[in-house]
Amino acid sequence: MLGEGRVVEEWLSEFKTLPESQFSSYASSLYRKKNLVPALYRVIQDPNSELLEPVCNQLFELYRNSDARLRRFTLQFLPELVWVYLRFTASRERQINGCIEALLLGIYNLEIVDKEGNSKLLSFTIPSLSKPSIYHEPSSLGSMALTEGALCQHDLIRVVYSGLHPQRETFTAQNRFEVLCFLMLCYNSAVVYMPSSSYQAVCRMSSRLCVCGFPRQQQKTWREPCNRVVLDPEFMVQMLTAVYHAIYNGEWDLGREALDDILYRAQLELYSEPLLLGNAMKNSLPDSAPDGSRGKKVLQVEVTPTVRRISRSAITAASIRRLRWKREE
Repeated sequence: MLGEGRVVEEWLSEFKTLPESQFSSYASSLYRKKNLVPALYRVIQDPNSELLEPVCNQLFELYRNSDARLRRFTLQFLPELVWVYLRFTASRERQINGCIEALLLGIYNLEIVDKEGNSKLLSFTIPSLSKPSIYHEPSSLGSMALTEGALCQHDLIRVVYSGLHPQRETFTAQNRFEVLCFLMLCYNSAVVYMPSSSYQAVCRMSSRLCVCGFPRQQQKTWREPCNRVVLDPEFMVQMLTAVYHAIYNGEWDLGREALDDILYRAQLELYSEPLLLGNAMKNSLPDSAPDGSRGKKVLQVEVTPTVRRISRSAITAASIRRLRWKREE
């Protein structure tokens, strides 16, 4: 433990004296320090640690930086920070949560605005079918009721999946999960960049939040006293999103356990959205771990065949007529 404390203290001191011109090289060196991340997890998990407050302050300073790698370094600890925060909130020991609460609110307030400080909308645009893409060619849509000319006249559809969010200075019972859901949305948007330790943390967080204080906790290897944590269905959907990625990226066993625990809690609370998504995930899983799922990314997307590939095997009215004529001859 003494060695871990020294590692954290060195990390705290070196960033304070770092000139801005070296931020990029420093970001690369952070990921080569194998002892640093486990040591920081130890500090976050210990509410009585003297290093907790300076660690939270430095994680926030890293997140304020414009370098994406420094921001992701902080973001990898988000699941553990959320677990510790909710655990002590449920136990009424909010004074222990002060620096963690400030860090979570700081990240939230940074993410809801753009570089100019204006509130931002998170959205995506549905492309027009009249324009070619890697998935289709407009010429294949000629027989549709909506012609290419008609489709060109339609505006592109913009879908907002996260609206304007107000600044928050403190957590309340009313805004707690509004903030945490948005933070998990930010985590999931960068989940492909997270290390395996973060995947393990998000699975542990999901399992513990869902079963602590319930009879199912007695079946777990961890049995420390913990009050039930109130959960929001939208937050559970965000947990499922992270767990699904972890299942297929090296955490098959831990991820499936987390999925079962989320479904257990969703059934008790009768939350329809996490029940629907969780059961869909569970029913789509193979019986055993896919090849290479241990520490490797195995999520794959099948690219839609091009028109040429389709035309070789597609059954059309013309091909049926030709086949009939051949038989009659």
